[in-house]
Amino acid sequence: VGTYILTTALLPLLEKEADARVITVSSGGMLVQKLNISDLQSGSGTFDGTMVYAQNKRQQVVLTEQWAKAHRNIHFSVMHPGWADTPAVRSSMPDFYQKMKNTLRTEAQGADTVVWLAVSSEATRLPSGLFFQDRQPVPTHLPLARTQSPPEDEKKLMEVLEEFSQKFKSSSP
Repeated sequence: VGTYILTTALLPLLEKEADARVITVSSGGMLVQKLNISDLQSGSGTFDGTMVYAQNKRQQVVLTEQWAKAHRNIHFSVMHPGWADTPAVRSSMPDFYQKMKNTLRTEAQGADTVVWLAVSSEATRLPSGLFFQDRQPVPTHLPLARTQSPPEDEKKLMEVLEEFSQKFKSSSP
């Protein structure tokens, strides 16, 4: 809901700018998840932080696609930085880090595509709403993974996030 609240709060300002861009940093981890609108708060079943993370990253991809359709004056992109050697990877995924530490990207390599999306005129010549890795649009679904969602689920996600965000707005001083 944080990505939704921040971005929707900025949309009126961004609509007025000539080269407005919104870039969301997602993760390739979202490729293993289908959008699940029935449990957005992860309140049922056993909590699995890795899958909740992947679900949140899938939601970010859907948000980006939906915003790109609704706001034609703003260029939306979502990206996967690749697996980079960061403190977050070291602490949240210690086994993965130990196995992969010699092949992980540097932080600068991980940041390359998001910086390119933010400043490159080449990036805005590509369609809005795409998912990027290494400065290239890449698919948001793996072949045969069955992670595609029906349009009504994507619409429902937007509605539910708007409802959640209204609760936060009404409770803030």
